[in-house]
Amino acid sequence: MTDAPDPYPRAGTTADFAANLAAVRTRIAAAAEGAGRDPGGVRLLPVSKTVPEDRLRLAIAAGMTELGENKVQEAQRKAGNLADLGVRWSVIGHLQSNKAKDVAAFAHEFQALDRLKVADGLDRRLQADGRGLDVFIQVNTSAEDTKFGLPPGDVLPFLAALRAHHALRVRGLMTLAVFSGDTERVRACFRLLRDLRDRARATDPDLVGEGHLSMGMSGDFELAIAEGATVVRVGQAIFGARPTPDALYWPGLFPESPDPHSSEMSESV
Repeated sequence: MTDAPDPYPRAGTTADFAANLAAVRTRIAAAAEGAGRDPGGVRLLPVSKTVPEDRLRLAIAAGMTELGENKVQEAQRKAGNLADLGVRWSVIGHLQSNKAKDVAAFAHEFQALDRLKVADGLDRRLQADGRGLDVFIQVNTSAEDTKFGLPPGDVLPFLAALRAHHALRVRGLMTLAVFSGDTERVRACFRLLRDLRDRARATDPDLVGEGHLSMGMSGDFELAIAEGATVVRVGQAIFGARPTPDALYWPGLFPESPDPHSSEMSESV
């Protein structure tokens, strides 16, 4: 009996990264075409959390121009050390309000906005620096207590409140689907996010900007595209399996995940 092949082999050369990128883009195109959509309408955001900078230089040489990170400190360090490469940085993890100034200083995009206190901190710092920031509103579409994100019923009032934050450019909504092998449960999360976007547009087209939907990761991005994703966040399928569990970065994915409000998770952006 032989071991099953690793679904996410580690990329260690520029050629490896180029091949993995091409494979993911091929899957994106097939999923989009299968849904009757233009593949050009789906943006791929490579997620580089835990990947060291020497490997990121190889990945960037393979054609990556933007990278997503969960932890602010890790993202800020990488952004500084790789500043010569002109990468666009997206912070996609939960943000404590006291870290808002750090994100405002270096990030091009923040995909996990779900509290007005954080919006206030970002807006103040951005206006002081004369900068703007693209933001996505994170929604808890799975109704899991361990997940961050706004309850669906709070999304429209939250979007309306963001009008007062002139340095924040709302681009759309973001979610993490339930971690499950039941594809219908996963699809339901993506469908709910799309419906919320459509409701916001019907209320006021300006509320949700371009109305992008950031949803889908390595294990479920094809389902997300079928349900309307315009941004997919893909890490392991490009970089290889991570040495640390997703639970460290995405609370709620596994039953043993720490409480996201505990001190252990408070720094896990």
